[in-house]
Amino acid sequence: MASQVSHIVYAKRLFDALEDSEKISSLRNERNLQIPDGFDKDLFLLGCTFPDIRRIDRKIKRKDTHLRFEPLDLDFSSLGSFEAGWKFHLYCDMRREEILNGHGFYSLKGTTDFFCGPAKLLEDELIYNDYNNWEKIISYFRNVPSIEIGIDVDKETFSLWYAILAKYMEEQPTTKTMRVFMSKQFGIGGDLNDIMETVDNLRKNKKAVEIILKINNEII
Repeated sequence: MASQVSHIVYAKRLFDALEDSEKISSLRNERNLQIPDGFDKDLFLLGCTFPDIRRIDRKIKRKDTHLRFEPLDLDFSSLGSFEAGWKFHLYCDMRREEILNGHGFYSLKGTTDFFCGPAKLLEDELIYNDYNNWEKIISYFRNVPSIEIGIDVDKETFSLWYAILAKYMEEQPTTKTMRVFMSKQFGIGGDLNDIMETVDNLRKNKKAVEIILKINNEII
């Protein structure tokens, strides 16, 4: 699974594809792409960063946010824009693992440490600048609309999650901001100092960086 900045960047890849008739045709044939009428990109982005809200509320289980929408393809025809983004998050998690495994990423040292969390953080850092309208997202995430989610998430937790994301995205992923972002989550898989040291080691690993960058090129 990817971290939150990466999910936004990968959503942009989808949005860009929707402007390319040749790419749309390919995605329809190969990945069953179907976009519903009234598609709202803002709600889609809200949805595609929603599932990991469980990181700040122990009452929300992984099965509630991640075991949903079968099959995991790009058919959003029966979904609202928020749910479409939610499904896209799960699709990207699946597709990302296919790409990393295909390139032998997990054979490299340190890539599986701390439940692969450091690689996800580095991924955010590496592709942050591939999105060019963070200001709009940050403002939107700080004033999220009421959404009918279908699972038990209280309004305060919902708003808090997006406020945390807005702060992280505003300051950009760096060693300092990653540390702050992770400190607001539980179950991070180990000591925060050790996690950040692993991020730094991966940052210096040219092969690891090369493979992580392939995700953005291949995910859509």
